[in-house]
Amino acid sequence: MTYNNLFECIKKKRSFLCVGLDSDPVLFPEHLKSLPNSIFEFNKAIVDATYEYTIAYKPNLAFYEAEGLSGWQQLQMTVDYIRAKDPEIMIIADAKRGDIGNTAQRYAKAFFEVMGVDAVTLAPYMGKDSIAPFLDYQGKWSIILALTSNPSADDFEMIKAECDGEPLFETVIKKSISWGSVDNTMFVVGATRPEKLAEIRKYCPEHFFLVPGVGAQGGTTEEVAKYGMNQKCGLLVNMSRGIIFADRSENFAKVAHEKAKEAADEMSKILEKIL
Repeated sequence: MTYNNLFECIKKKRSFLCVGLDSDPVLFPEHLKSLPNSIFEFNKAIVDATYEYTIAYKPNLAFYEAEGLSGWQQLQMTVDYIRAKDPEIMIIADAKRGDIGNTAQRYAKAFFEVMGVDAVTLAPYMGKDSIAPFLDYQGKWSIILALTSNPSADDFEMIKAECDGEPLFETVIKKSISWGSVDNTMFVVGATRPEKLAEIRKYCPEHFFLVPGVGAQGGTTEEVAKYGMNQKCGLLVNMSRGIIFADRSENFAKVAHEKAKEAADEMSKILEKIL
């Protein structure tokens, strides 16, 4: 999937919604909990309900790894189902890997060759060596953690270097821009700091940002777009709990559809400025 493929999908659906599949069985509706492959059945219902508004799905691997072999199998089933439903949708493995050498190479193989996802979230703490093996894959994306939405991000990401006063997250983005291109690299920038998006756009004008933190964490799509949108949209706004767990009854999929449509309708109005 290229940069232009992603933008074409945004134009077609008039949305820049990413649905996070943080599929925690503890929060499932009661009628699903006893089913074999309950994670897949939940995901299947969410995908059926939301795919017409969705540019990307982002399974958070913690909720699959915690279930052992069955969780991994259901994750693969989910990836395959999304592919069959709409092959234009980007699938992001929210894995936050960050190792180097042959370990990073095997992670890249696992996600891109075996599982067949389009993108992986990566931690750049160990430098270019932790990202480079993923960039070797044509048509695949490295999504680099830069400025995250959690409160304790300040512990490291906002620390300023003594030499130039530049915060660490800014150094990470400026350095890693040169490792790849707009076709294979994007950055995680949290919605809870929307004004920072405008600062980042000054030195990162064309790249896509994956933006968590809208909804449950307090960020808004309007603010994110105000500060972060570029002429090719340049945003994937992730919503997880506010869509997939908006209702925990037998009507959960219907409500997820309504919430996804509501989000996409807002995004459609915002996109009128550039489309």
